[in-house]
Amino acid sequence: MLEALKKTNVVRPQGPVFIIVLDGVGEGRKDESDAVFLARTPVFDMLDKDAQKTFLFAHGTHVGMPTDADMGNSEVGHNALGAGRVFSQGARLVEEAVQTEKLYTTDTWKWLLEKPLNDGKTLHFIGLLSDGNVHSHIDHLLSMIRHADAAGVRSLCVHPLLDGRDVGATTSLIYVDKLEAALAEINAKGSRDYRIASGGGRMITTMDRYEADWRIVERGWKAHVLGDARKFSSAREAIETFRAEEEGISDQNLPPFVVVRDGKPAGTIEDGDSVIMFNFRGDRAIEISRAFDADDFTKFDRVRRPDVRYAGMMEYDGDAHIPAHYLVAPPAIDRTMGEYLCATGLRTLAAAETQKFGHVTYFWNGNRSGYFDEKLEKYIEVESDRVEFSQRPWMKAAEVTDAVIDELNKNHYDLVRINYANGDMVGHTGDLHATIVAIEAVNIALGRLLEKVRAMGGVAIITADHGNADEMYQYNKKKGDFTRDSDGNPVPLTSHTLNRVPCWLYDPTNTLPWKIDESVEPKRLSNIAATAIKLLGYEPPADYDKAIIK
Repeated sequence: MLEALKKTNVVRPQGPVFIIVLDGVGEGRKDESDAVFLARTPVFDMLDKDAQKTFLFAHGTHVGMPTDADMGNSEVGHNALGAGRVFSQGARLVEEAVQTEKLYTTDTWKWLLEKPLNDGKTLHFIGLLSDGNVHSHIDHLLSMIRHADAAGVRSLCVHPLLDGRDVGATTSLIYVDKLEAALAEINAKGSRDYRIASGGGRMITTMDRYEADWRIVERGWKAHVLGDARKFSSAREAIETFRAEEEGISDQNLPPFVVVRDGKPAGTIEDGDSVIMFNFRGDRAIEISRAFDADDFTKFDRVRRPDVRYAGMMEYDGDAHIPAHYLVAPPAIDRTMGEYLCATGLRTLAAAETQKFGHVTYFWNGNRSGYFDEKLEKYIEVESDRVEFSQRPWMKAAEVTDAVIDELNKNHYDLVRINYANGDMVGHTGDLHATIVAIEAVNIALGRLLEKVRAMGGVAIITADHGNADEMYQYNKKKGDFTRDSDGNPVPLTSHTLNRVPCWLYDPTNTLPWKIDESVEPKRLSNIAATAIKLLGYEPPADYDKAIIK
């Protein structure tokens, strides 16, 4: 157990300290692509007038990514918010392991190749096929494929999950063609059979998270393992057919498919094979890992469970040890704010809808499942809708707010952390008008929550984990204009942005001594933990990134 935080002699607010995360709400260019700017947001406007405001970096090296060209994401953003320090994240750790080739000296890599080398079994790769560098990177996959070839693996299958979310909405063929070219080059040697076997859009196939919809994982299992999905002669044919059948469909929503040769699936997963989930981010890799690893699995009928050697790129859940085998050790995040608050005897409430529940709990707590102290913490999950988020852009913002207010009416808490998912989840659809509605829904919910902050004499830090809704069209900086399609329409942007995020410090009583410290540079998400601890009347740990107040 950690030592308790040391008290200061500064007066803390009468009510709780709130950390409110407006997921995906960055500071954009305030143009016709900026849903945050275009939305009617009187509560945001009030904060601009009545609260102190600054901006935080939420991308690149500021959150532990390899370079400042890398977008932030909800996982690393919440890691930084909860940890109070910047840790090297999965993308950077895997990149280093690949570049130094340490990955290929691990016992897990050797174990995975053993049966494909000695018994002629197949090595399978499942994962997100893009260079978004949020869940995975195609270069990591290609490196592993080439090393498998160099080691002598004769049979290899890839089961690509199509992105359209962390990259352009309809860019999947770029990555499929790059993969096919690499496989063809290896097959040209004459002693290899490397092929794409199955796949599908990430929001439909395999990559569910937080047990929101196990049917997504079941579709993936049927395609990858059983060869049970719509059949095509190639991944390209599948993608082009789906696009022709539904105009404007994003890659992330393409149905599952199976590639066939001679009328049969090109690569089902069979006894003796090895399987690598090559995503490094954990939230959307845990459930498929459970389907392969768990003996007592009951979430859907697996029909058959092949006896395989399965590994993840990383350990996706350090407490539950999912999966049992992995290639790269995850970041060791210790001494998070939540753990310190429990050690000090302070009570915490965390709340979000399903899509972001793990972010205000698991990721906030340093990739740790469960409670630090059940007597001092309460976590509230509001079940998300199982529909395309652009169809219900208000999502569960109202219900999350209801749940928090109801709980605060019944019990005392020192710190409340809450996530509103709308800006990110609806922003990912690329639907500008729906995203405007999403931001307006968050604005209404935030207004209701801030009324409770005022009534309780609390203070609120309102920020975001990364940008998304702030930039809904692709922008060409060289031309100073949006990227446009053949009809002259702006091309939607479905990924996160590199923009900074707003951070308001809202003291409704206007009586606390704290002011934003503009001398703290750079200001980033990891500064929030120390800031909240100071507002609670305690000294932050010495090695935490500095508070942005003085």
